Amino acid sequence: MGPSKVFCVLHRVSRLSPAWTAGFGRTVDCKFALDQGHGGRRRYCMDSALNQHMSELTDKESRILSRLYEGLVTGQRACLAESITLVETQHPRKKELAQVLLQRVLAHRRQQEELNGGKPLAFRVGLSGPPGAGKSTFIEVFGKMLTGSGHKVSVLAVDPSSCTTGGSLMGDKTRMTELSRDMQAYIRPSPTSGTLGGVTRTTNEAIVLCEGAGYDIVLVETVGVGQSEFAVADMVDMFVLLIPPAGGDELQGIKRGIIEMADLVVVTKADGDLLVPARRIQAEYTSALKLLRKKSKSWTPKVVRVSSRTGEGVAELWERLQEFQTAALRSGELQARRRSQQKVWMWSLIQENVLLHFKQHPAVRDGLPALEDSVIRGDISPGLAADMLLRAFSSGQ
Repeated sequence: MGPSKVFCVLHRVSRLSPAWTAGFGRTVDCKFALDQGHGGRRRYCMDSALNQHMSELTDKESRILSRLYEGLVTGQRACLAESITLVETQHPRKKELAQVLLQRVLAHRRQQEELNGGKPLAFRVGLSGPPGAGKSTFIEVFGKMLTGSGHKVSVLAVDPSSCTTGGSLMGDKTRMTELSRDMQAYIRPSPTSGTLGGVTRTTNEAIVLCEGAGYDIVLVETVGVGQSEFAVADMVDMFVLLIPPAGGDELQGIKRGIIEMADLVVVTKADGDLLVPARRIQAEYTSALKLLRKKSKSWTPKVVRVSSRTGEGVAELWERLQEFQTAALRSGELQARRRSQQKVWMWSLIQENVLLHFKQHPAVRDGLPALEDSVIRGDISPGLAADMLLRAFSSGQ
C-alpha cells in the first residue's frame, strides 16, 4: 500500500457515509476534501479512497471480510482472533484487507458511541511493571472479578520479540489458565516483531477490534523492561504501574519517566511476610508521587496495595479505576486523550511506512551496503553517510 493510500484509509473515519457502513462494496459520494497550497487546490476524497479499496476486492475477499465483520460485532471469539491475526500480518495484500475491515469496525464503534451519548463504550487500561511483579497472576484474579460482575474483558499482552531470532515467549495464556477458559474473557499475546512501531500498530488495532467485539474492559500488559511502556501509555485511558515489595532501593530501580506516566501505582504481593515491606513501599511511592508534576487536572495519582493470593485490595483497586474513569469523562480529559492518541497513532504509522519506503528505494538499497562498510571502518562519519543516503533518496523521487 502506497503512502497516499495509507493516508486516505486512516484519516477521518467519522466522515464515512452511512451507506458504506451498511456493507462492503457499495458506492458513496465524495463528502470531504482537504485543500492545500497557495492558489492550487488538491482534493483528497476520503470516501472515494475507501471506495477504491472496496472496488478492488475479489468476491472471495468480500465474503471473508463480511464474515469476519459480522462475527466480530456479534461477539464470536474465533472471528476476533482471525481479525487480529489479519492486522498483525506483514503480507501487503492482507494489510490492505485489514485496513478495510478496521474502517468498518471504527464506523460501527462510532455509531455505538453516538447512541451512548458520545461516551466511549470501553475502558482501556495499560498495565506494566518489572519482571516478577506478579502481573499475570494479578490480571487473572482481577479479570475473573470483572467477568463475575458482568464485564467482558480482553487482555492484550505485548510480548517482546527477540531481535536475534524474531521469536517471542507467548507465555501469558499458560499463566492465566482460569481466565483463558472464561467465555467472557479473551487473552491475546502479541509479538512486537522487534520494533516499537510494531507494538503501536498491532496493539492499537487489536484494541479497536476487541472493542468492536463488545469487550468493555481492555487490559494491555507490557513486560516493563524496555520502551514499550511509553508506546502503550499512548494507546490507553489509564496507565497502571505494578511493583513488587522487593528489597533494595526500589525508587532507583524504576525509571522516573515510567512513574511520571502512572495514573495509579499498585504494590503487589501484599500478604504474609511481605505485608510490612508492601506498606513501606506504598508510603515511599506516595511521597515520591507528591514531588512529581501532575499530568491531569482532574486526577491525583494514588498508591494502593493488593494481594492476588488472598484477593485483598482487588475490589478497592477497581473502585480507584472507576473513580479515574468517571473523573476523566466528566472533565473531558478522556475524550481529549483519545483524540490525541489517534494523532500519535497516525504519525507512528507514517514513520513506519516512510522508513520502509526509504529502505526499499533503489538508490538507497544499492548504496547502503557500501556506506555501511565505510561507516564501520571509520572512513566516513554516520552523519555524512545518512546525508548521502537522504540525497540519493531525494534525487531519485
